[in-house]
Amino acid sequence: MISTDVKKVFEENPWFLATCGDEPNVVPVGFKSITEDGKFTIGAVLLDTTLENLKKNGKIAIAAANPTTVEAYQVKGTAEFVTEGPLFDRYAKMAEETSKGSMTLKCAIVVTPEKLIVATPNARNREELAL
Repeated sequence: MISTDVKKVFEENPWFLATCGDEPNVVPVGFKSITEDGKFTIGAVLLDTTLENLKKNGKIAIAAANPTTVEAYQVKGTAEFVTEGPLFDRYAKMAEETSKGSMTLKCAIVVTPEKLIVATPNARNREELAL
């Protein structure tokens, strides 16, 4: 399970999603959360290239960093799409309210972490942590 300190970095800072299809792609996201069982969820509103890449191979990396402390982590995992149910509904409502109805949710993405890696610029950089 992800430690409280690591979870805090992801919860309190923007996430950057990295995928690769024909070329690398990285984007920031704001509609995000970590479930109680340690999965990372994202509301996909404007993520066309990200979604195309995930349809090809399902692989994703998520990075977050605290700009004040420079504590940073990266999660690598496999993504799946959710197009109905409570998670989808929650992100659909967020997209509707945030954009005042001008944007709609394409899907929710649920990432099952396979690796958790320290990205902080210190002696632990690249250390793999237990999930």
